[in-house]
Amino acid sequence: MEDRLDLILYGATGFTGRLVAAYLCERYGAADTLRWGIAGRSTTKLEELRSELASLDPAAAQLPTVLADAAEPATLRSMARHTRVLISTVGPYARYGSDLVAACVEQGADYCDLTGEVPWIRAMIDEHHQRAAEQGRRIVHCCGFDSIPSDLGVFLLQQAARERFGVPLPRTRLLISAMKGGFSGGTVASMMDMVADAKDPAVRRLLADPYALIPTGAPRGQDSADQMDLRWDEGLGRWTGPFVMAAINTRVVRRSHALLADEGYGSDFSYQEASLLPRGARGWWTGQVMRLGLGAIMLAAVLPGGPRLLTSTILPAPGQGPSREQREAGYFAARILAEGEDAAGQTQRLELRVKGKRDPGYGATCRMLAESALCLLQDKQRLPRRFGVLTPASAMGQVLAERLEQVGLRFEVMDAS
Repeated sequence: MEDRLDLILYGATGFTGRLVAAYLCERYGAADTLRWGIAGRSTTKLEELRSELASLDPAAAQLPTVLADAAEPATLRSMARHTRVLISTVGPYARYGSDLVAACVEQGADYCDLTGEVPWIRAMIDEHHQRAAEQGRRIVHCCGFDSIPSDLGVFLLQQAARERFGVPLPRTRLLISAMKGGFSGGTVASMMDMVADAKDPAVRRLLADPYALIPTGAPRGQDSADQMDLRWDEGLGRWTGPFVMAAINTRVVRRSHALLADEGYGSDFSYQEASLLPRGARGWWTGQVMRLGLGAIMLAAVLPGGPRLLTSTILPAPGQGPSREQREAGYFAARILAEGEDAAGQTQRLELRVKGKRDPGYGATCRMLAESALCLLQDKQRLPRRFGVLTPASAMGQVLAERLEQVGLRFEVMDAS
């Protein structure tokens, strides 16, 4: 390990990669205290990025650069061999990520990414979980807005329930109460790839399976399909509607529950996600527009020429994304509600509120991803002795939450209202 860098950021010259690189440079600098480098397939673009980063920290002009290309697996193995932790922002991951995960397991590097691609994550679990566990490697997917607020939020809420009531509260749901942000072309490309792959009946069944990511042989719960309609919540006095990220977040949370075993969330744990809509008639109308708009985009995505039409009209193309001003103006907030019976049979309720500043998919996500990598690197001795293809909660849990609290993500437990 003597010649290894601490961290390599692969895909550094892409839209999200640049944001992660800038964050690392601004918060941690480019000096010897953190030995990190940037990687991609273009020497010219890597040099341009170094020049940009040097305006934030002059030492960045000397950042190591690594040429690596998903089309050349040998370059990925070499890159993995020369770092302790590897961050990948190169998606769609099903198209570009498989050889890189294999290289990290083979060459002894921990790994984290931003994927929300359920079929690909399932493939990585099946192909690499056992060997990564045997080798003491942590492969951690979904280290951004999908799915850290959901995954860590549920983990922290259930920890609080155990401390307060002696048992977890298994009936749990997340409600997105506020969100302002945009999409990048890379995110759109990943979504379009998943929609295209769903023409395969096997992929379609996997996407529809609420327990698609749990370990093979693990018990399944009672959860059914994600909410896609409008529902009136009597307790909250509000309409709820679909939440676009539920299709990945719920699967990640259920995998965490299964991996945590005795530290999990109760034998009858159930989990759903939805959007909390405005009060009154406005909420109903907002939900209808949201539901119909999401359906129209998904329909267009499967029609011939649909993806090209979407990216040339209403959705960003690869390399595009929210401006700096839009990222800084963004925010998100969610409520996680849990209910269950204590040892005396009394019904107990608890709530956790999670919120963050900046655009959730980019301004906040670049911090979540970078801090996840640094947690794997710098906090290794404090992490649970759990290895394999993991989730943020099962890999890093409380330790990662403490890091994120320092950079603007807030988790607050309170009595359920």
